[in-house]
Amino acid sequence: MIDRLPAPVRRLVDGFKAFTPGQKSVTVVAVLALAIGGYFFATWAAKPTYATLFSNLSTKDASAIVESLQKSGTPYELANSGQTIMVPKDQVYDLRLQLSGEGLPGESDTGYSLLDKQGITTSDFMQHVGYQRALEGELSNTIKSIDGVQGATVHLVIPQKDVFADDQKQPTASVLVTSKPNDEMSSQQVQAVVHLVASSVEGLQPEQVTVADANGRILSTGNGAAVGTGSGGDGSDDQTVGFQNRLNSSLQTMLDAVVGPGHARVTTNAQLDFDTTQTTKESYQADPSLPALAESISREAYNGAGTRTGGVLGPDNIQVPNGAAGTGNGQYENTATTRNNAVNKTTEVRKSAPGTIKRLSVAVLMDSKTAGLVNPPDVQKLVSAAAGIDATRGDTVAVSAMPFDTSVADQAARDALAAQQLEKTNNQMSMLKTGGLALVVLLLLLAVWWRGRRMKKRKALTAAELAHLEAMQAALEQQRLAELNAAIPQPAIEAIRNEELEERQREIEKMVEEQPEEIASLLRGWLGAGR
Repeated sequence: MIDRLPAPVRRLVDGFKAFTPGQKSVTVVAVLALAIGGYFFATWAAKPTYATLFSNLSTKDASAIVESLQKSGTPYELANSGQTIMVPKDQVYDLRLQLSGEGLPGESDTGYSLLDKQGITTSDFMQHVGYQRALEGELSNTIKSIDGVQGATVHLVIPQKDVFADDQKQPTASVLVTSKPNDEMSSQQVQAVVHLVASSVEGLQPEQVTVADANGRILSTGNGAAVGTGSGGDGSDDQTVGFQNRLNSSLQTMLDAVVGPGHARVTTNAQLDFDTTQTTKESYQADPSLPALAESISREAYNGAGTRTGGVLGPDNIQVPNGAAGTGNGQYENTATTRNNAVNKTTEVRKSAPGTIKRLSVAVLMDSKTAGLVNPPDVQKLVSAAAGIDATRGDTVAVSAMPFDTSVADQAARDALAAQQLEKTNNQMSMLKTGGLALVVLLLLLAVWWRGRRMKKRKALTAAELAHLEAMQAALEQQRLAELNAAIPQPAIEAIRNEELEERQREIEKMVEEQPEEIASLLRGWLGAGR
């Protein structure tokens, strides 16, 4: 049976048979390990790379798509609680075209596709509701496209227009967003959601949009401003902390350059004004070359010559002539003039943006052990200039030098160094173990190779050489036995003969195993001489 196998296979089988039981066990274990490792590697290499086919699917659409993939025998994986379907990367576009031809995913429940179902018999109320639902679906899909947003639900309140009403109600909107795990939405993303919704609905103002997350936290209070995820209110705390952190960072960088890293600490306390103020100013500018705003002139004059009729007023203010008469010409003039001239007027409206600094306090603490050559007043001037300290605003700067307690930092440094050394030692031990295992495997392979080589050399002896070697061994044994017989009594000779015979046989076998080439050359020489 073995003779029918190819020559390389026969050599492997013969070499395996020549192994000791220990070598056979090691070889079998090594072959099994290689086979198992090769199987897992082949399985991993043959596994396709999956990519997203569709995401944010409804339960109905996901079920229909999975059923279609199962019918076609396409492998798939579900992620994100079944809302995302993964397929082999090289089949994504083909499957999208195929499923699109089947009408999947069915988008008939959301978006502007709702308007396709309306007919001529649809009432005005249903048209209004359908348009509102379609707009809500489109806005939800748009918001889901924002990075970090996993799901979104939009509710709109769009009052119907009434031509007979003087006061029209403004539309409002509420948005519920679900962010990805461990990925909270930033203020910029909340602002993006607010303005996207406000810009998509006619008449909707950003102040009328409220945004909340799935945990029930208000992200936008409805006044157009985003609320920080870490605080409530209008986000003033986040803005204050951000301003203080930026100022601390810049001042700390400057102090590290002066006294060295770790030898100075700076803390700022800022009070910011988040009130939005509006100032209206009106000023009148009069031009001296122009008359006043209102001017009224009245002039009355009488000119005449000669005598006039005179008398004394009588009862009831009736003039009684006294017989005197006057002669001559007289002239009377009465003039009234009114002028209204406009003057220059300037109206100025100024709005103050929130976030201005009301008061700023800066405290600098330096390590007295290393800041001995630094002048504190100079440091105070630098910090005041860098922070923009304004004394009229009530800003203060305090600079002090005290010894630092570095025990905790030193202990942390020692712990970090010990952890680093431990990690280095573990890496070295791992490398040593790996190297030792590799060395053991290499030694086993060398032992197997050397054993096979020795067996091969041993098998290189011809039958005549082996027969001559056995004859030589027998002659040597006979000679030794004769010598022993002559010197030792007969009972002891038998015991020694057996012992010497076994010892000689072992020596010859050892010589043949260790030096097969020399023994073969020696036998060839003897055979040549015998001929």
